[in-house]
Amino acid sequence: MEDGSSFERHYTPQELADLWRLDESTIRRMFIDEPGVLRYCREYGRRGRRVYVTLRIPASVVERVHKRRTR
Repeated sequence: MEDGSSFERHYTPQELADLWRLDESTIRRMFIDEPGVLRYCREYGRRGRRVYVTLRIPASVVERVHKRRTR
């Protein structure tokens, strides 16, 4: 779905890691700054604690990155 629909399939980093046979941290690095990826996180972490970021990656973004990386 290239129309940017909010109802298109969204993947977790773990789902893509399983599909592409890569480590989840590799997928996170590939998509963390990619336009169109949904990022959910706390604005501030507690004293010294790391901030957790949850990613949801739309199918259209997955296709775009896959095409770019397989040229």
